[in-house]
Amino acid sequence: MADDSKMTYFLAGLGVGAVIGLLFAPKSGEETREYISTKAGEGREYVTKKSREVSDQAGEYYTKGREAADQYVAKGKDVVNRQKENLKSAVEVGKQAYRDAAGRSETAGSES
Repeated sequence: MADDSKMTYFLAGLGVGAVIGLLFAPKSGEETREYISTKAGEGREYVTKKSREVSDQAGEYYTKGREAADQYVAKGKDVVNRQKENLKSAVEVGKQAYRDAAGRSETAGSES
């Protein structure tokens, strides 16, 4: 956000400077046009450079965000798999307890 306001101030300053330069130029029209053209080229180069920097920075943020998201997804899958195994174990223990209880009740019923 700060880069956007700096860019806005830069462009506004460039425009104001060009107007003031035209009004108070001690040079000939041709020299003034060449000066303005040079300054406009410098401004264009500055904007191009800043655009590349912002684009590179956005790419870095995207890459970092993507890596973090991938890590969270992998951790989530790991947790789900562990919970699934715990649930399976608990079900097996429950089944075995039922079998044991059913076996005891059959044994107790046949002794009567």
